[in-house]
Amino acid sequence: MTSKKEYRFVEPRKNVEVHLSNGEVISGPRGGTLEEFLQLLEERGLPPIVGAVVNGKLTELSIPVTMDVEVQPVNMEDADGMRFYRRSLTFLLEYAFQDLFPNAILTVDHSVTSGGYFCQVYRRSPLTPEELELLKGRMRELVEQNLPFERHQVSLQEGIDYFQKMGYTDKVRLLAHRKKDYLTLYKLGDRMDYHHGYMVPSTGYLKWFDLVMMEDGFIIRYPRRNNPVALQPVPKYSTLLNVFKRYGGWLHRLGIDSVGVLDDAIEQKDHIRKIILVSEALHEQRIAELAAQIEDKVEEINIILIAGPSSSGKTTFSKRLTIQLLARGISPFPLEMDKYFVDRDKTPRDEKGELDFEALEALNRVRLSSDIKKLIAGDAVRLPDYDFQSGTSQEGEVVQLRPGQLIIAEGIHGLNPDLLLDFPQSSTFRIYVSALTQLNLDRHNRVSTTDTRLIRRIVRDARERGYSAQETIDRWESVRRGEKRYIFPYQDYADVMFNSALVYELAALKPLVEPLLRQVPHSSQAQIEAKRLLAFLEWFLPLDINMIPDNSILREFIGDSNLQDFNLWEQ
Repeated sequence: MTSKKEYRFVEPRKNVEVHLSNGEVISGPRGGTLEEFLQLLEERGLPPIVGAVVNGKLTELSIPVTMDVEVQPVNMEDADGMRFYRRSLTFLLEYAFQDLFPNAILTVDHSVTSGGYFCQVYRRSPLTPEELELLKGRMRELVEQNLPFERHQVSLQEGIDYFQKMGYTDKVRLLAHRKKDYLTLYKLGDRMDYHHGYMVPSTGYLKWFDLVMMEDGFIIRYPRRNNPVALQPVPKYSTLLNVFKRYGGWLHRLGIDSVGVLDDAIEQKDHIRKIILVSEALHEQRIAELAAQIEDKVEEINIILIAGPSSSGKTTFSKRLTIQLLARGISPFPLEMDKYFVDRDKTPRDEKGELDFEALEALNRVRLSSDIKKLIAGDAVRLPDYDFQSGTSQEGEVVQLRPGQLIIAEGIHGLNPDLLLDFPQSSTFRIYVSALTQLNLDRHNRVSTTDTRLIRRIVRDARERGYSAQETIDRWESVRRGEKRYIFPYQDYADVMFNSALVYELAALKPLVEPLLRQVPHSSQAQIEAKRLLAFLEWFLPLDINMIPDNSILREFIGDSNLQDFNLWEQ
């Protein structure tokens, strides 16, 4: 299916076979790189291939093929493939920035929803539009040069010495806690850096990016998986950026600017105890602020709608918000939107023909809107009660609100303006809750907000539902697909946002999730994700969960919350 001529080898060598997951076989010279074998697939117009799963293990395209192997190409429509791309693009940005501004510091702070990272510059003024164009032009030059990303394994001390020489004190601090005596570095040109995970073979793969000015920083934009060779339009980021700025202020107040500093604090129990208490106090302060905003609008609004992606801590947030409202003399009534599911035979189906319980049409919006209007009018209303086993809506309890009592409802569609029919937006107060992690491994290696939520969910699923980590990981792609369709597009409709991330949480989750991830069978597809998360968690020192307050949002996932069985709404 291929020839030695196509691979441009001068001396004849014995062929080996690459067996693709679709049954095809590619034959080529022993020792040729995986990239050379898979280049033949580019002619088919498939999404760019940036990595591969070889004999069940995720790997790079630059590895030599020395024996017959089973290969599943990884392209930019795959989660791992997009990680390859984003990681490599970050190194490209870092390299070009150092070329042009050698005395400044670049930080990759957090992600933005349309595909990109918000970046800031320190030790100098923010980049001007002209300087940003210069930086973009330098990156384009490096892409044209198609420079290789070279993988090198060095001793831990060599890595520390290199970063010490470069003045990367955050990386030196992080490496001081590393248990392994070696480190994998990537080299581009004359510079090296650590990047958490695999890279594309060369800069020539990084064709799709842009740099856009944003307030006091800029966004490096990259494609999304649903259209990996195009950039999405730039939305407004003002609300989201303000949330991250607030959290960044919290990190500054705590004196924690990287995981290395957090690890230092964990080694000093008195220090980490202070960080935990202040972190929780900042959460409570923010919830109190939101309760005060609601109190100011209590004459205008009738319902509080809370939404957010999976494992954001919405349930605990709702209860803590209710406590703050009760302290102000406001007694919300909880309305469970899950009770308004339509009968299963009326549930819409997705493109695969499977029941789509997350679609807006899966809810009986006519009855939901009618019941809310009647409750606000002071009428007694018989609520529905959904039987999940039979998939049918049944009649539930009769309720009636007290004069002036607010409704509080939590659900996936809480921010969607089409949720309530013929209901004025001015009568609602919408809150978006998400774990928007901003603490990073170092200035160039982000801690993914999605990874934080997945780790939260693995721990909670195992404790509450008896799910294995494999089962949770296998479901995660479907969960993410629902979030992208039904939650993220509507986050700008929120009146306020609450960031449920806690600076210390991954250190607390680490000892609970690691045993679960190690139980994922090596033969399963989920094993690749489990291995990636385990490697990532190696950078965190473990934290004693007994130090975490009983009402912490983190308790929703690790257990023993004093809010779990406490009915705040009993009359």
